[in-house]
Amino acid sequence: MFDCIIVGAGPAGGTAAYHLAKRGRSVLVLEKEALPRYKPCGGGVSPAIAEWFDFDFSPAISLRVKQLRYTLKMEDPVEVTIDTTEPIWMVRREVFDDFLVKQAVAQGAELRDNTEVTGVEFKSDRWQIKTKQEPLEGRYLIAADGSKGPMAKFLGFKERKRRMAGALEVELPESAKIDTRVNFDFGLVKNGYIWNFPKADGYSIGIGTFVGGGTQDLKGILAKYGQLFGLDVKNGEQYGHGLALWDGDHKLHTQNAVLAGEAACVVDPFTAEGIRPSIFSGMKAAIAIDEALGGGGDALEKYTQVMSEEWGSDMVWAQRLAQAFYRFPGIGYKVGVKRPVATQKMAQILCGELRYSEVVNSALKRLSSGLIPGRS
Repeated sequence: MFDCIIVGAGPAGGTAAYHLAKRGRSVLVLEKEALPRYKPCGGGVSPAIAEWFDFDFSPAISLRVKQLRYTLKMEDPVEVTIDTTEPIWMVRREVFDDFLVKQAVAQGAELRDNTEVTGVEFKSDRWQIKTKQEPLEGRYLIAADGSKGPMAKFLGFKERKRRMAGALEVELPESAKIDTRVNFDFGLVKNGYIWNFPKADGYSIGIGTFVGGGTQDLKGILAKYGQLFGLDVKNGEQYGHGLALWDGDHKLHTQNAVLAGEAACVVDPFTAEGIRPSIFSGMKAAIAIDEALGGGGDALEKYTQVMSEEWGSDMVWAQRLAQAFYRFPGIGYKVGVKRPVATQKMAQILCGELRYSEVVNSALKRLSSGLIPGRS
């Protein structure tokens, strides 16, 4: 009988386990894969997450990057050195996720990987968790099993909206020289962008569409983009997955349970950033569960409210920017990306030093003026 069972050992689950265990709660983390496990992901992490923990993430960081490079259909490059307190972290998820869970275990949490949840049922005052190994019981439950996980459905939440995305990991030999810039291209893919994120030992190339991309040859586009860096994408494994973008406020709690991470659709609808919001939701979920265990009758309801007010309210602005920018990427590139001030502000958002609500109104005005001849 655990105070809380967490399903999923990604950034949200690991974070929730760490903060609950540190508060003295008995915590069990269930993960269907064996850790460390590969996870396709660009791996860009905002250094702002450091303030939510009391340990050093250095062992889990592959590179720290301050150089950004943008292109429009692989041409017209814009290079920027970001002026932020900390560089953007580049991580490999198999390392990062495993490191975070180990910090939770060091605080007293229990981890059972290779354990798939096959069903849940609430009886009396506790959750009964069915696995292929043995049944388990917990007073509270955190569903942090990602965009494809079954927990939200098990708990009775409605089907979540997903946007199409693909990811490709390409590893180069250690002897090869790595381009340590973060690269973004707009216009090559409809209603989205392509990225190339460097790691100490290779690259992560990915592609995503965020406002309805229609039918596109994503593999062909990725192959073409890889050529810009002298990469043959045939040398890397390709992984397709859905992105659970934030698409407006929705209920994140039910009887003695909450959703966190991509299971809660926290992904940024403009940048597709998912690690920082997942960690944020994991931290807030832990606080809510701890308060509920202490007798707070409305603690889980407050979790939904907090996520709406402290994350969702800013994602409304991110969604507005995505709707405008990705429909007219050429204009957005001209009046936005090519302006040094705009790219610095975007970097500050990525690093958690600025909110969308502080900049999007002016950005939308510039995009609108760009649509009128002679006004851009």
